[in-house]
Amino acid sequence: MTTLRLILGDQLNAAHSWFRSPRPDVLYVMMEVRSEADYVRHHAQKVLAIFAAMRAFAAALQAAGHRVRYLKIGDTDNRQSFAANLALVAAECGATRFERMEADEWRVEGLLEESAQALALPHEVFSSEHFLAERAELARRFTAKVPRMEFFYRDMRRRHRILLDAEDSPVGGVWNFDAQNREKWPGDPPAPEWPWAGHDLTALWGEITAAGVETIGAPHAGRVRWPLTRREARAGLARFIEHALPWFGPYQDAMSTRSTTLFHSGLSFALNVKLLHPREVIDAAVAAWQLGKVELASCEGFVRQILGWREFVRGVYWARMPSYAQGNALDAHRPLPAWYWTGETKMNCLHHAVSQSLDSAYAHHIQRLMITGNFALLAGCDPDEVDAWYLGIYTDAFEWVEMPNTRGMSQFADGGVIASKPYAGAASYIGKQSDYCKTCTYDPKRRHGASGRPACPFNSLYWDFLRRHEARFARNPRMAMPYKAWAKMDEGERAATLAQAMDYLGKLDAL
Repeated sequence: MTTLRLILGDQLNAAHSWFRSPRPDVLYVMMEVRSEADYVRHHAQKVLAIFAAMRAFAAALQAAGHRVRYLKIGDTDNRQSFAANLALVAAECGATRFERMEADEWRVEGLLEESAQALALPHEVFSSEHFLAERAELARRFTAKVPRMEFFYRDMRRRHRILLDAEDSPVGGVWNFDAQNREKWPGDPPAPEWPWAGHDLTALWGEITAAGVETIGAPHAGRVRWPLTRREARAGLARFIEHALPWFGPYQDAMSTRSTTLFHSGLSFALNVKLLHPREVIDAAVAAWQLGKVELASCEGFVRQILGWREFVRGVYWARMPSYAQGNALDAHRPLPAWYWTGETKMNCLHHAVSQSLDSAYAHHIQRLMITGNFALLAGCDPDEVDAWYLGIYTDAFEWVEMPNTRGMSQFADGGVIASKPYAGAASYIGKQSDYCKTCTYDPKRRHGASGRPACPFNSLYWDFLRRHEARFARNPRMAMPYKAWAKMDEGERAATLAQAMDYLGKLDAL
């Protein structure tokens, strides 16, 4: 009697109840398959990090006495899909039962259900024991009407007893310190170093390329700087709490050419493959505040991202899929500019954000939302292309978290399911939050004109975006101010601004 248990590459949860003690009747199967490496073109470091973390996890299971069957990407008996490999291993071990955890992605859940049916064995699906709200509960709660994230976040604070006083009120008297967390970084205090020194994965990269996996971005196989084990992830968490969290709050929306990471944690990859549990991350931040090492505003701002936003987008995803993946409320169909794959643009902010992403498979959330995402929104780029780019280029990108952030929050393609207004902004926002504009080819203060220092494309594209979608947004209370400014603008100025936008839209690849 053998139970075959499947572990996916984003299910590396050492604290899962499955692993409490070895069972001779259980065989764990893990696999690196082309079907997962190829469904979108991933960043080389993403493929490297996931495969290396999987191998480390399998080795740890074996060292703890568990039976493991591991199929590497280049193994001759690897049939390169979940269903075929499960059938292979089930036949090898004479499996009489199949068990798996819930998949985080809709696509994978469907593939695994089909695989289980093909095996024709008794099977059971278990919770991944990772999230702070169960998937079925979120699906029920978010199906009819998606709550605003702020109210969902407050409910999660109450449910899990986080940052509350004895009367169940928020400590500090307010639920949200976001208004205090929007400062531009002046360069001091210095941004801490990235917490992971790197791994030499040259041999693994050779296996990946030999298998024919096509990737994007720089592999840097000799120094992949992501946590690959739980011990490394926990060490990174400790470094973040000590060196970065004290300054995370005020500078969480800041951007700079002098630091690509600033005071962000870099923990999202470890969280999303489940090397870390969200509750331990939250508890570490709260403990630092309780010890007086961190201001409440920084602690709360970080907790909101984990307890509020991360759980919230998962609820949206599982309640609204699969139709959510087809949303295109703004009827956007323009292809992404070619420089999204090269970084070769004269717009300094986009050059830095895209080049950094291609080099390190990382950009923090404001770079994603207000630089790369904002430009794609203003230019009317197809949300399918935007989704594929974000899903492929970032190491922490898994569809359940990427798609609501991209298609919903960033591109407004869901028509307002997540956001009450589009996150569109002109050069003034970028200038307030970064030092990108100082050395840019384009003038952030000009809407139009090519003589001398040409006008920043963000400006004319912003006003053109508002004009294109006036019927949808003009009555939105949160959009009233820009539409009033547009109405007051001189007719000649409006015409020149729109003409500049049309010129830029006609040559996006050359900007």
